[in-house]
Amino acid sequence: MAITASMVKELREMTGAGMMDCKKALGETNGDMDAAVEYLRKNGQAKAEKKAGRIAAEGIVKTVVKDDKVASIVEVNSETDFVAKNADFQAFVEAVANQVADSDAADMDAFMAEAWEADTTKTVKEALVEKIAVIGENLNIRRFEKVVTDGCVVSYIHGGGRIGVLVEADTDVINDDIKACLRNVAMQVAAMSPKYVSRAEVSEDFMNHEKEILLAQAQKENPEKPANIIEKMIIGRLNKEMKEICLLDQVYVQDSDLSVAKYVEKVAKENNANVTVKKFVRFETGEGLEKKVDDFAAEVAAQAGM
Repeated sequence: MAITASMVKELREMTGAGMMDCKKALGETNGDMDAAVEYLRKNGQAKAEKKAGRIAAEGIVKTVVKDDKVASIVEVNSETDFVAKNADFQAFVEAVANQVADSDAADMDAFMAEAWEADTTKTVKEALVEKIAVIGENLNIRRFEKVVTDGCVVSYIHGGGRIGVLVEADTDVINDDIKACLRNVAMQVAAMSPKYVSRAEVSEDFMNHEKEILLAQAQKENPEKPANIIEKMIIGRLNKEMKEICLLDQVYVQDSDLSVAKYVEKVAKENNANVTVKKFVRFETGEGLEKKVDDFAAEVAAQAGM
């Protein structure tokens, strides 16, 4: 059967695969469009497996919020920043975030085995594999989290997807002012990267460990000072550390006269609301991942057997 340009165009639009790949697939399947799609899927699987060993440490974080009550945040990695800015890749990540918001999956294995919402004939994993084949880089759905609340949840994306944040709060009033307040708190989380919402979350073991370190530092720096003075110094230093790692204790970046807790309290009072920040989730693209550094000289030497 003769393979026409319009057939190649149709297959390319259906699959997103390259023109020559589509032409070859149609040739291999004697022009059968469905068989050609299947051929490309199988071929894509082979290509994806070859790419699976390559480091994917770039990418983006995306968030989805539905009706102020359900939210998702995902990190999907690519090998290069160039692909991270690709519209097709970004649309895929948004689709993943939407799927997480609708999913009840408790872990990545369960999520990857789910039917892909955009095409239920394939799983999330198969959709990822196909996207790898189309884009030509290793991609990885690294992590996700879903938040469901009776209060309000908001999101904030910084740097085009470099950092994403969700903030959940208990509140008896949900209006534009309250949501703007929580979004400002999410911006604070993005900028200042706290470890805890409040001191109530800090474990006793952590506090005791920090006290030991601070005691050793204070005794070394001030060997002549009595124990009661050293104790006061430790309390002061510990309070300073809590103001750095606990969100509500931090100085509010948009008004240094207020802590984050005081800022939330102020907005709540202005809106006759009771607002309590319960939780935040902060994803930063590539954090903790080894990033590939190309060493051209070493590559040439390796190829030359040096």
